[in-house]
Amino acid sequence: MSDDAPSLLDRLSLNQQTLRQWSLPELADGCARVGVRGVGLWRAPVQEYGVAAAARLVRDAGLRVTSLCRGGFFTALDPGERAAALDDNRAAVDEAAALGTNTLVLVSGGLPAGSRDLPGARERVADALGELGPYAAERGVRLAVEPLHPMYAADRCVVSTLAQALDLAERFPAGQVGVVVDTYHLWWDDTVGAQIGRAGGTGGPGKENGSRIAAFQLADWVTPLPAGVLLGRGQLGDGVVDLRWFRQRVEAAGYRGPVEVEIFNPALWARDGTEVLAEIMDRFRTHVG
Repeated sequence: MSDDAPSLLDRLSLNQQTLRQWSLPELADGCARVGVRGVGLWRAPVQEYGVAAAARLVRDAGLRVTSLCRGGFFTALDPGERAAALDDNRAAVDEAAALGTNTLVLVSGGLPAGSRDLPGARERVADALGELGPYAAERGVRLAVEPLHPMYAADRCVVSTLAQALDLAERFPAGQVGVVVDTYHLWWDDTVGAQIGRAGGTGGPGKENGSRIAAFQLADWVTPLPAGVLLGRGQLGDGVVDLRWFRQRVEAAGYRGPVEVEIFNPALWARDGTEVLAEIMDRFRTHVG
C-alpha cells in the first residue's frame, strides 16, 4: 500500500449502481457507517425518492454526491427527439445542482437507426455541449463526457476513446465541459496515459484551459462478457486492469478528486450489501492504493 493510502481511502466514493440491492437510505447509512464519504447517484432512483429528499438524506448522513449519472444521448436526427433530449439534460443539470454535485456524467448516444455516420453523430454531440455548457456552468455543474468501450459505439456511445472525448471537450471552456476517466472503458487503449496527461493540462492541446478530468471511476475487466455486455464489470482485482497505474496517472495529471467505484454486476447485487462494501474497501486498499 502506498504512503498516501489513508487520504486516498478518504476519497473513495461508491456509485449507487454498485450496490443496486440497497435503497437510497440504505446506501447513505451503509456508507456513513464505514466511513465512505462520497456517493455517485443515478437519476431514476433519485427521482423516485425525490430530488430534494435525496439531497437532504445524503447531506444529513454526512456524505456528498460526487456525480450524477446520466445525461447525454444527443445523437438523434429527428428535431423533436433532439429537442426532448436537450430538455431532459437541462432537467438533469438542475437535479445535479439540487443534489450539490458539480459533475453530470454524459453518455453521448449511439448511431441513429440506419446511420453509419460516426463523425456526424459526434458533431451532434458537440452541438449539444455548446447549447448546454453555459446553462450547466451557470448552475455550478460541469458536463462530463464519458468515453465508453468501442463495443458500445453502435447503440450507446459514439465517443469511444479519451482522445475523442477531449477533442469534443476542448472546444469549450474547461469549467463547462470535462471528461470521465473510467478504467473499464479505457484500459485497452495504449494512448490513454498520454491522453490522461492531456486531460490534466500537463501536455498537449488544451493545456492553457486547465484540467478536464471531471471524474475518475473504477471497475475491472473480466471475461467472458455476459450477454448484452452491460452487466459485465468486474469487482476490483478480479480482472486484467492495472487499477493502481490508472490512479497514479490521474494523480500525476493533477487530479485529487473522488475515486468512484462503479460496478454493474448481478453477482454483487445478489450478495449482502454490507459484505460487498467491506470487500470493495479491502480491494480498493489492495489494488488501488
